[in-house]
Amino acid sequence: MTEPVRVLVVGGGYVGMYTALHLQRLLKTQLRGGTAEITVVTPDPYMTYQPFLPEAAAGNISPRHVVVPLRRVLDKCKIVIGEAKSVDHAKRTATVTTLATDEEGAGPVQVAYDELVIAPGSISRTLPVPGLADYGIGFKTVEEAIGLRNHVIEQMDIASSTRDPAIRDAALTFVFVGGGYAGVEALGELEDMARYTARYYHNIKPEDLKWVLVEATDRILPEVGEDMGKYTVRELRARNIDVRLQTRLESCEGRVAVLSDGTRFPTRTVVWTAGVKPAPVLASTDLPLNGRGRLACTPFLTVEGVEHAWSAGDAAAVPDVTAKEPGKECAPNAQHAVRQTKVLAENLVASLQGRPLKQYAHKYAGSVASLGLHKGVAHIYGRKLKGYPAWFMHRAYHLSRVPTFNRKARVLAEWTLAGLFKREIVSLGSLEHPRAEFELAAGPPPQPDPKEIAEGGTADGGAKSD
Repeated sequence: MTEPVRVLVVGGGYVGMYTALHLQRLLKTQLRGGTAEITVVTPDPYMTYQPFLPEAAAGNISPRHVVVPLRRVLDKCKIVIGEAKSVDHAKRTATVTTLATDEEGAGPVQVAYDELVIAPGSISRTLPVPGLADYGIGFKTVEEAIGLRNHVIEQMDIASSTRDPAIRDAALTFVFVGGGYAGVEALGELEDMARYTARYYHNIKPEDLKWVLVEATDRILPEVGEDMGKYTVRELRARNIDVRLQTRLESCEGRVAVLSDGTRFPTRTVVWTAGVKPAPVLASTDLPLNGRGRLACTPFLTVEGVEHAWSAGDAAAVPDVTAKEPGKECAPNAQHAVRQTKVLAENLVASLQGRPLKQYAHKYAGSVASLGLHKGVAHIYGRKLKGYPAWFMHRAYHLSRVPTFNRKARVLAEWTLAGLFKREIVSLGSLEHPRAEFELAAGPPPQPDPKEIAEGGTADGGAKSD
């Protein structure tokens, strides 16, 4: 019997999930007949649709509708919840730790493959800023988004109940570092949510909240163009948001944000969204990387100079064949990633069947960004939109792109209900510590009575043994 072709997909994000989804459709007959198998190794059992994280943080969408369950969507694939620590492509093996690895005590497992799709995505790019590791909050996962929402409302609760003006000011000061999509959209949505929430506090007014956006370059949202970037700065400043361009965060030790222009903000909230970097596993492979740590790829989405290895998205440096200037690469964004997966899957199947491969070519269509409810900016096919039309375009575009009809229907239903009823302003911070209440109820273990010990009794009141 012929051994099945083993396809290993490292990563369950945009590229991992969409590539596996296309592959299980293209290889439907082979999967059913046992001549092919697809294994997906991913740290989480779901794919996060990151453009919806700001809306989840603002309470416009439930967290469970921002994620797509991989086992339901990839029902013809084997899902392994774990993390690829290294890849030895020369031997066609990946070293993987799973949730059971520590329990078993047998160490990582070796997963063999014939074709490798390596798409671990990216992680937050941090800098050695004093205090950042202790007080910084990221904004890349659904857990971080919901945790930040709970944190913002909790700070308002602290400010409302404290009698110390310094604690109140620090609690109501929110510093966001990074003027890209994640930082601007998260700030816009959370400021909108907090301003609405303030009406339910007897001693907090919207103008009491201080929002600061720190960006190291001279512009924000470069993807939407210079004009729309400048409009965004004016829009944010009109909402009393302090936008600091060409400024860096120097320190946030002791809950004080110190900026490169000398300004100091006592704050209990520092949100770090200053870019991303390739996942660490790429450095633990024998595959070629470029100067920025991304996989060197060809326009066919193969890894350069290597057979049977494929990549796309954040992890891959893919040449942009539509660009006028030579050497330009496709931007590591969702627009390219989703389209690359279709070409990647088709090329992988074509290589198995001995057919020629095709190049990935997609001219950048533009960008959309939300700045809060009914506010946004967009630059689509050379056309500039702002305000409500841009916000509507943002929602329509991402609703069309979120995977599965199930998720589309649920998100649309939530948006409809949000338009009919008031915002939810509840903080569920206790979700982050689900056992705290039980531990409090259980209490500390009973302490032995010193008198009984002196008399020779036992801790539970019994007589000492003979």
